[in-house]
Amino acid sequence: MSRDIPESDWKLFRQLHPVALNRFCERVLADIAHIVADTKATPHERYLSIYKLVEQRDRTIGEAFNDLRRSTAIMRLLTICSHSLITQDEIERFTQETRNVIARFSTQRA
Repeated sequence: MSRDIPESDWKLFRQLHPVALNRFCERVLADIAHIVADTKATPHERYLSIYKLVEQRDRTIGEAFNDLRRSTAIMRLLTICSHSLITQDEIERFTQETRNVIARFSTQRA
């Protein structure tokens, strides 16, 4: 797999990156709200669940969003796609070359 991303895709990815990050954070906050609302668990159990969730999601956020450079863009994009953080309409805005890489990756993961 080529590590180079076409310039137009790099520009698009930089636009979609914060959108995907916000979607990820919204999911985490919704998960936290669900834990907080679980009155069957003690406050300490809920705290521990939230702590564990944030710890897990922090690893994911690093894999998907940290070290944003053109040379890492394809890997970051594939990670973001694997978590369904960009829509099919947004994927369709990338060049055919990049869509092919995404499709190959998605097929391999299935």
